[in-house]
Amino acid sequence: MEHGFIFDLNPIITTIGPLQLRYYGLIFAAMLGIGFLLWRWQMMRGGYSSDLARKFFIWGVIAVLAGSRLGHCLFYEPERYLADPISILFLWQSGLASHGATVGLVLAMLGFSIKHDLPFIEIMDRFSMSAATGATMVRLGNFFNSEIVGRATDVPWAVQFVIYDRMMGIAPTPRHPSQLYEFALGIFVLISLYLADRKAGLEKRPVGLLSGLFLTLYFGGRFFIEFFKEYQTGLKHTQALTMGQYLSILPFMAGIGLVIWSMTKGEPTNV
Repeated sequence: MEHGFIFDLNPIITTIGPLQLRYYGLIFAAMLGIGFLLWRWQMMRGGYSSDLARKFFIWGVIAVLAGSRLGHCLFYEPERYLADPISILFLWQSGLASHGATVGLVLAMLGFSIKHDLPFIEIMDRFSMSAATGATMVRLGNFFNSEIVGRATDVPWAVQFVIYDRMMGIAPTPRHPSQLYEFALGIFVLISLYLADRKAGLEKRPVGLLSGLFLTLYFGGRFFIEFFKEYQTGLKHTQALTMGQYLSILPFMAGIGLVIWSMTKGEPTNV
């Protein structure tokens, strides 16, 4: 396959006055909707009210947007944004980091649990499937945006991102569709969480199991997939690992520790 699959889809579906309807926007909206439904299902199954579940929705949206934006600015391009801090607010520009979104969500859940006197780790467990949904669908949006592309390759399933190559001013380059690798990873994590939830007996599962599994599986997978992703700003190819890999180590280790603690402690969610 000499050139790979050519992907040249305009990310803008239509323009209405000053507004643009994009595939990424539709996928992001669907992500919020599905994520909320999973979160509400988990909360109501645990005996919490639908109203309480809705109260976290605004917290979560703000945490994702603020965390992912700050994560990109501080982890990948600190010199640029510290020199021009106001540009951090320009969310319509490229630059969102899933690691930052994770940090933002953990802090939001911590604040929410304190405010409403809820068990923090249980709240993390109940949000794990929503987090996996977000990680999955954002990467699909990245694919439609022709961004966060993979490294050059000659594998039969390589994809040539015409818009990306044109923007970067480089020759057409077949690449790993790393966004789809991460999309598949997210589906795997989501299914694993669902099966673990069912296998453990729904509300009898050990506290910390789902959040520990999410951190372990997702960030372990992220570490591996980074080997196929194009180098982003920040640490370059002269480094042993990418910035994404360095940022995945701590949550991966935390996930392993949480799973071990959960299985050892053995306390069910509802006792």
